[in-house]
Amino acid sequence: MRRRDFFGFSAGAAAGLAFAPSLAEGRSVTDSAGRRIDLPDEVHRVFPAGPPASVTLYIAAPGKMLGWTRAPGLEAQAFLPARHAELPELGRLTGRGNTVNLENVVRLMPDLVLDVGDTSPTYVSLADRVQEQTHIPAVLIGGHLADTPDTLRSVGTVLGVPERAEMLARYAEGVLSEVRKETAKILPANRPSVYVARGSHGLETAVAGSIGSEVVDLVGARNVAGRETAPRTIVDVSPEQVLAWQPDVILTVDRRFHTAIRADPVWREVKAVQTGNIHFVPDLPFSWLDNPPAPNRLIGLLWLAKLLYPALFPEDIRAEARRFYALFYQQEPSEAQLEGLLAEPPG
Repeated sequence: MRRRDFFGFSAGAAAGLAFAPSLAEGRSVTDSAGRRIDLPDEVHRVFPAGPPASVTLYIAAPGKMLGWTRAPGLEAQAFLPARHAELPELGRLTGRGNTVNLENVVRLMPDLVLDVGDTSPTYVSLADRVQEQTHIPAVLIGGHLADTPDTLRSVGTVLGVPERAEMLARYAEGVLSEVRKETAKILPANRPSVYVARGSHGLETAVAGSIGSEVVDLVGARNVAGRETAPRTIVDVSPEQVLAWQPDVILTVDRRFHTAIRADPVWREVKAVQTGNIHFVPDLPFSWLDNPPAPNRLIGLLWLAKLLYPALFPEDIRAEARRFYALFYQQEPSEAQLEGLLAEPPG
């Protein structure tokens, strides 16, 4: 069986941050939204604005974390070093369900507020407001899966950990390059259709082209929920719509739904259920698909590519997961953990 070394690929393009000449009192960067930000020479205490920033910060510089946006559950903590897994829950500044007021941010005295992900005007406005009201630098870094190498290099530069960030970025470049190269060989007619079933009833899904569909899109599969489905990126669908789509593969992210789908008379009429092509996406310590949409998805890209195209991706996914976890999460999983991670929940 061939073995690919994802560290061996070229470092590629430079990071997406532009630097002004170093000043005695600090340094200046331009973030992914084109905002000029003054930073201290050294960043020691970082407040993550949302879940993608929280995971990216942990991956790049865990010693600088003030805490998690949402604390990992007990099952997830087992995959992380205890000193980091047990950091406090801070809440989130961005997105739906934001729970942090700016007074609490100031009270923690961070050197920096870091946001990773969407760089649309809404998030730019939020970063500006945080910075204006707290006088704490707020940096916004783009977080699309295809741009993961640049994301990691940019975050590494901001946080002062360029060597580690470069090592992570090279791995990301290797994964993306290999997946693109191999999946380009597949004719459009041979690309499977995929439905991503979210929620306890499986009737919520991510639209093709959205951040929640990036893993599916990048492996060249056809997300049945096309861009024309709705203007929103996450949509509710009816059972009749899923029956009309008849996906080849169903990816589930909710254990309750995965357990119940085969017993449901409506879902039993879907081709993927009839052929047994229902797969639970591994989710510890973070989802391999989209929750949160951060570099944790790199191993999901390899997993889904192997699942859909085993002849093109014959590598042992357990060995690659072990390697990924040791590098990105700084703790190698046990054989029992890997077995549980990759096993389908009982149904």
